Amino acid sequence: MKIPDWIRLNCIRISLSLLLTILLIGCSSTEKPKPQESKIQPQQRTTVQKPVKSPVSQSGSSLDAHREGKVPASGPLKDIYFDFDQSALRADARDTLRAHAKWLKDAAAAQVEIEGHCDERGTGEYNLALGAKRAQSAKDYLMTLGVPANRISTISYGKELPVCNEHTEDCWRRNRHDRFVVKSAPTT
Repeated sequence: MKIPDWIRLNCIRISLSLLLTILLIGCSSTEKPKPQESKIQPQQRTTVQKPVKSPVSQSGSSLDAHREGKVPASGPLKDIYFDFDQSALRADARDTLRAHAKWLKDAAAAQVEIEGHCDERGTGEYNLALGAKRAQSAKDYLMTLGVPANRISTISYGKELPVCNEHTEDCWRRNRHDRFVVKSAPTT
């Protein structure tokens, strides 16, 4: 015996209605419990002030400062700067390094890490290599001035930790530098 089409259509409609009802019930959200009201009276509440974070990293490292979202702390040793695409020391950099050598000789317990930095132009790999050459140039010069090699380490950040993010010659000039991070302070 053949089932008439109208009965089959009604069965399909009823089945779809039941299925839709089940889906809607299953997808309905349950009400979240309300947070309990505080039993402390308004005059009894105390406010806790959050400590103010310093905008300057206490670590001298550019990488640590970047991770903390802060500016690297300035130390007793000034940055030196390089010409575009160069690792050779300029005359002003040599003068600064002579002052650094004197400070390092006076602070016999101090160790320094030289960070090589580059501007944004060039590939990441190229700038890492150039930053390493810049840091090594400064280290070599300090060693010729009598600073022991075991007190100087180098690292290159290439173009990854810029001082300035503008696309101008002035900004690029500021990013082409070596930074000197005192790793252990002299005892006084």
